[in-house]
Amino acid sequence: MARIFLIGYMGSGKTTLGRKLATRLNYQFIDLDHVLEEQAGMTIAEYFASFGETAFRVAESEILKSTAYPENAVISTGGGLPCFFDNMEWMNVNGITLYINLTPKALISRLGNNKDDRPILRDKHGDELLAFITEKLEERNAFYLKANIIADGLSLTAEKAAALAAEKTEL
Repeated sequence: MARIFLIGYMGSGKTTLGRKLATRLNYQFIDLDHVLEEQAGMTIAEYFASFGETAFRVAESEILKSTAYPENAVISTGGGLPCFFDNMEWMNVNGITLYINLTPKALISRLGNNKDDRPILRDKHGDELLAFITEKLEERNAFYLKANIIADGLSLTAEKAAALAAEKTEL
């Protein structure tokens, strides 16, 4: 098999699924958000606050393209990473992309308890939060839907993700 890049909106389960999938496949797991935090010496929220979104997107893209990935790796990406520069195309050339697709309502139920860790959502509630996520998801789907694999996030397990990835590499 090849490297597997997990993409999807924040709260879609990229890190959780990524760890389980990597364990199942006996692959290394890499969370690009954690790589960025380690290299920057601060959290993503702090990076956003200090440097702004544009600088964050540039740093995120540089980390995506400069990280030395082993051949057998599952890589969890930031929710916006596929939507900037040529990041989506780069991932499709350098591995298999798997989009964890969830509805805005499913995302809200997952994000509800840890919005403080996500600066972009911190002050949004109820209908405003639903409208924001719906709008962002519509914008990002143009990129997310370029993934090699599009999977229903509600029923996706590490076993199903492994089977989908294996199927894709056999083609």
